Amino acid sequence: MTRFIPASIALAAALAAAGCASPGELPAARTLATASAAGATDTATPWPAERWWTGFGDTTLDGLVDRALDGQPSLQVAAARLRQAEAAVGVASAGRLPQVQGTVDMTRQRFTENGPYPAPLAGSYQWNNAAQIGASWELDLFGRERNTIAAALGQSRAAEAELQAARVLLAANVVSAYVNLGRLVENREVARQSLAQREQILTLVRQRIAAGLDTTVELRQAEGLIAQSRVDLEALDESTSRARHALAELTGQGPNALEGLTPSLAPLHSTPLPAGLPADLLGRRADLVAQRWRVEAAMRDVDVARTLFYPNVSLTAFAGFSSLGLDDFVKASSRNLGIGPALSLPIFEGGRLRANLGARAAEVDAAVEGYNGALLRALREVADEVAGLQSLERQQRAQADAGAAADAAYALAIQRYQAGLGNFLTVLNAQTNVLAQSRAATDLKARHLSSEVALTRALGGGWSAAADTLPAPVASR
Repeated sequence: MTRFIPASIALAAALAAAGCASPGELPAARTLATASAAGATDTATPWPAERWWTGFGDTTLDGLVDRALDGQPSLQVAAARLRQAEAAVGVASAGRLPQVQGTVDMTRQRFTENGPYPAPLAGSYQWNNAAQIGASWELDLFGRERNTIAAALGQSRAAEAELQAARVLLAANVVSAYVNLGRLVENREVARQSLAQREQILTLVRQRIAAGLDTTVELRQAEGLIAQSRVDLEALDESTSRARHALAELTGQGPNALEGLTPSLAPLHSTPLPAGLPADLLGRRADLVAQRWRVEAAMRDVDVARTLFYPNVSLTAFAGFSSLGLDDFVKASSRNLGIGPALSLPIFEGGRLRANLGARAAEVDAAVEGYNGALLRALREVADEVAGLQSLERQQRAQADAGAAADAAYALAIQRYQAGLGNFLTVLNAQTNVLAQSRAATDLKARHLSSEVALTRALGGGWSAAADTLPAPVASR
């Protein structure tokens, strides 16, 4: 064996130098974008904590998120994909190790009388036996197996990051669904209060009709408003049920599991805004890390495709027994031994190898542009949510002033109507404005909380990649 290995290596090197098949030139590779080039700065960003949802101060919400992260089927699918990718790494790694197989073949057969076998074997029934252990080892002279393992590892790392991205997305969706349910619950309470107010107005109208101060026109208007309030309550009840069902699905439960859940938005705490666009999103956004590992895996696939132009050298060996008949099967004279190198080299492939290399190079470009797009999208999401939160805070301040003015106007309209100084239409307009401002306050609070959740997700959702799990800087292909 020691004589075969140097000869095989020397022959492979000579054939490779001869250049029987050439990969040719590839187009210039695409370039990975950077956050700083897209306008991000190294600002002091308050990154979300790992369990960022606990900052809202609602233990019920904490339990729902934890339950979702433990048992939501979509996460189990992502976890299964990670195990599949890890298994692929094991399959690829096995190619660098010697392979050993054992075979046993024992056949009772009749040998033809019109063949190469002489009498007395010809025309007789005999056992044809063979037992053999074979071994082979592919010498990874040009890095084919090494790059195959690296490509599989890149896919595994990407699947691991995608699992974390799925966890971040699920937690954000649960919190957003919880906020939406709270908005509907509070809107229903506003609608219930509006119905109570309109019933009080109906009583007042009846009293004024009895005193000869109003007509049946005002009575029918008041009755119509009460009917409309009941329609609004039913519509809100329907939306609330649907919101509970959606939240139950996100947390891995049946549709009626959260039937009595009535969250409130008022106790939920807000979080501070970042000062600007953070440059260090790579390592904080799991989807960016996953896409970056896809680039790395694609580049290693290019290296694998390039090695297909070079010789493939392997060593094979076998040992065993072979005989006709059972009497001599395991005797020393029946032993069978062999060892030797094997070499294959592409000479003419009709352009198949070059086309394969070009396809792998195109996959790198697609992965690079996919990463660039994901980076721009991540920065845009952060910028959108920061701008949205700043605007929502200004809207909330203005709405608070509008709500106070509407309450004061409604109280004054009731007083004037009771004193006979105002008409019923003024009361209705004032009450409609109070109802609208109450709903606006609830909706703005819900939008603010939902935008906080979206910003938290845009900033990575509390996940941070370890330094040793990030891909190395890209080299040209």
